[in-house]
Order: sequence, then structure tokens, then C-alpha cells
Amino acid sequence: MTVYLIRHGKTQGNVERRYIGSTDQPLCPQGRAELAGKTAPAADRIIASPLLRCRETAEILYPGRDVEIVDDLREADFGEFENRAYGELKDDPRYRAWLDSAGAAAPPGGESRVQQQARTVRAFRNAMAACGEDERAALVVHGGTIMCLLEALEPSRRFYDWQAPNGGGYACAWDGERLTVTATI
Repeated sequence: MTVYLIRHGKTQGNVERRYIGSTDQPLCPQGRAELAGKTAPAADRIIASPLLRCRETAEILYPGRDVEIVDDLREADFGEFENRAYGELKDDPRYRAWLDSAGAAAPPGGESRVQQQARTVRAFRNAMAACGEDERAALVVHGGTIMCLLEALEPSRRFYDWQAPNGGGYACAWDGERLTVTATI
């Protein structure tokens, strides 16, 4: 099976470099314009996070197509750091401790990477089980979701090595147990 892991288009929070995990932001005008010029990979099934930025991206890349929403493919909840930027947080010792953990610890009131990864891998496996083995599935999700999936299911690289730009991502082969990245998109 072919799987495309596509990161949503740019939001104002991305432009401002904010942690917008569970914040339900729309695409910004720049994000919409950047997506309008992209050719999406051909897909038989479109699956997306429930957050608006992913649903809007799916509609731009796959206009008029049915989109299956999978709640647990959403981005991490950054708790008290949600919708805040580095400049606002840099003097908070709890933020420094979170950074020192390379994001592995949970931010105050938020979700740890281990929790997010367990949630997203389970959701991914369930979604793939509903697909035919010859189908091409496009998942329009979040950067953190992509990094969690690839770290767990294609462990040749570490979490932050799998960063994808807004509107970009990876083409992968899925054999039911492992993802193999075949190209960047």
C-alpha cells in the first residue's frame, strides 16, 4: 500500500512560530496560496486530522473529494504552552525543562510525545486496516503526527529528523508493520 503523509498548509501560528497543537486555526492567506500551486499525489482515500487546518488543506489539495476524519491523528496538546511562542516562554523554567527533554516530557497540562505517538500509531494502524492493500491513502495531518509515525514505524531516523515543511511530507510504502519512505513530497 502507498501512503502519503502530508503536513497541513501554513497557519498564522506557523508564521509566528507558535505552538499550535490543539489550537484550531485556519490556514493563513500565504498557506492557501502556497497550496494552490501544488499538485497533490494521486490517492484513492483521503484521511485527515479533525483540525481545521488539515481539513482545509485536504479540500485544497483534493477538491470535491470525501475526506475521512480520524480524531486521533490530531497534533499534540501543548497544554500551558499552547498558542504561545518562544519569546513568551523562554524565561519559564517549566518551558526550559521541556526543551531540555527534547520535547519528550509532557508540557504542563499537555501531552507527552510518548502519549501522542501511542495515540497516532494506533489511529494510523486502524485507518490502514480499513484500506485495501492496493489503495493509495493520503493522510493530511500535522508535523508532529508525521514525526511520531515515522519515528515509530520507520525508525531509521529520530523524531526531529522527520520534520516536514507546511504542505510537504513523505511518500511511503506500508507493509502492515513498517513504513518505508520512498520519496519526499
